[in-house]
Amino acid sequence: MKILLVHNSYQHPGGEDEVFSNEAHLLRAAGHEVVQYVRTNDEIHNYGPWKKSTLSLRTIWAWDSAQDLKELLKQEKPTLAHFHNTFPLISPAAYLACQEVGIPVIQSLHNPRLICPAATLYRDGHACEDCLGKAIAWPGVLHACYRNSRIQSGVVASMLMVHHYLNTWEKQVNAYIVFTEFYRQKFTDAGLPHKKIAIKPHFVTRDPGQTQDKQDYALFVGRLAVEKGVVTLLKAWEGLKSIPLKIRGDGPLQTRAWERARDRTYRTELVPRLAKKDLLALLHGARFLIWPSEGYYETFGLIAIEAFACGVPVVASGIGVMAEIVSDGRTGLHFRAGDPSDLAAKVNWAWTHPEEMRVMGRAARAEYEAKYTAEHNYCQLMSIYSRAICDNGKSQKPSYAKRTLAS
Repeated sequence: MKILLVHNSYQHPGGEDEVFSNEAHLLRAAGHEVVQYVRTNDEIHNYGPWKKSTLSLRTIWAWDSAQDLKELLKQEKPTLAHFHNTFPLISPAAYLACQEVGIPVIQSLHNPRLICPAATLYRDGHACEDCLGKAIAWPGVLHACYRNSRIQSGVVASMLMVHHYLNTWEKQVNAYIVFTEFYRQKFTDAGLPHKKIAIKPHFVTRDPGQTQDKQDYALFVGRLAVEKGVVTLLKAWEGLKSIPLKIRGDGPLQTRAWERARDRTYRTELVPRLAKKDLLALLHGARFLIWPSEGYYETFGLIAIEAFACGVPVVASGIGVMAEIVSDGRTGLHFRAGDPSDLAAKVNWAWTHPEEMRVMGRAARAEYEAKYTAEHNYCQLMSIYSRAICDNGKSQKPSYAKRTLAS
């Protein structure tokens, strides 16, 4: 099968970029031919004044990307197109290029941008669903949710509005991929066709093996930001000075984390950015991972399933996706999100009950083997592709030779 993968990458590499790369490698390893169309936000820095002035329009309808894709489709004739991120340089206009030649479109929903201009469902320190289900996401504009700018928020809201009224989300996408049941329900509540939304979690590319290392610290890995629960974590550790904590991450709270690490009354270490193999070694040495996110709408936790793969249990906020991925008392522990005292109590119990945590670690490893291996993920992906091809074939046949792809 020849598969076209489409992605708008970010200026700073993140989880979406990693998943895009991992799935491309997975498909190639299985013998499929993979063609990629990638735009990067770094391109914007090189735009001249006129081109920058058209960026708002391109966010709604990127005519240049659509034309590029038409030519690529004409040349490569893929079986299907799998989109990851289209914002802002590719835009949903790319779906039409695929529809014109009758190939199915799959869209992975890495974040809730289709239902929230900020793509976070989080505002002013709390969960927010003000734009959920609205054709015009005016609350997001009013509160300047995207980059603290009403103008930029208005551009994103306009993109959502235009494609809502064009029925783009219903008519031009054959299948959506989400990573948890929690998000499947949220997108269904917002109006996406439930039958088109498939659940396929992320996966660990290579089995790191269950840890045999001495596990002598607690570990946090993630963006150092309020919504990731970093403030809650640091406050919790004010009463946990005897328990060693390692923190790996960058972000707006990095200075605060450094200050804590320099204070020798705390056994806290800030770890520099690591290569993948070194990050896995860091996980192997942890007694448990802490996932204290306060973002109720966290879309997934790749680091959590990497911990599972290493046989490391997770202490997580008991809300949203965290509660779905981590089973309380089986693969880890839940605490009340945003509550430092409850987090401290759970961490203290976990630290003083090493045998119970080892049992949870073995259960976490079994969870990885059942749900998050590359082999299992490949089967899920092929099933989604097959259904999309079948559904698409009921209404139309690929027509590269019959249609003119020029605008």
